[in-house]
Amino acid sequence: MPITSNNYIVKMANTKPYRIKTISEFHRFRKLPKPEHPLISIVNAEHLRSLSYNEPKSLILDFYSISIKKGISAKIKYGQQQYDFDEGVMFFIAPHQVFGIKPDKNELSKQSGGTGQL
Repeated sequence: MPITSNNYIVKMANTKPYRIKTISEFHRFRKLPKPEHPLISIVNAEHLRSLSYNEPKSLILDFYSISIKKGISAKIKYGQQQYDFDEGVMFFIAPHQVFGIKPDKNELSKQSGGTGQL
């Protein structure tokens, strides 16, 4: 069923979420240097680039992720809900959970904070 937004019809893409199996794979996906340890990683959010519009926006991680971020120019969908984190976020993701990121192409921001994977 189409969802209407701003007088346009938006169809939900029938795309399979992109699965990231390891922390090293996450670093490659986000174009980060190789992690110092294969089982734990802490990333400064200022080093994360925004996802381009042709990259997967729906992800599944096979590991835990804890994020504390401020200045996000994106909406995050977790479960069946879309969350607004314009003022910042402390976000916990368990393994095998589907979440989506919808970048705001009209807004550039300087995000700060960090993300840890374990």
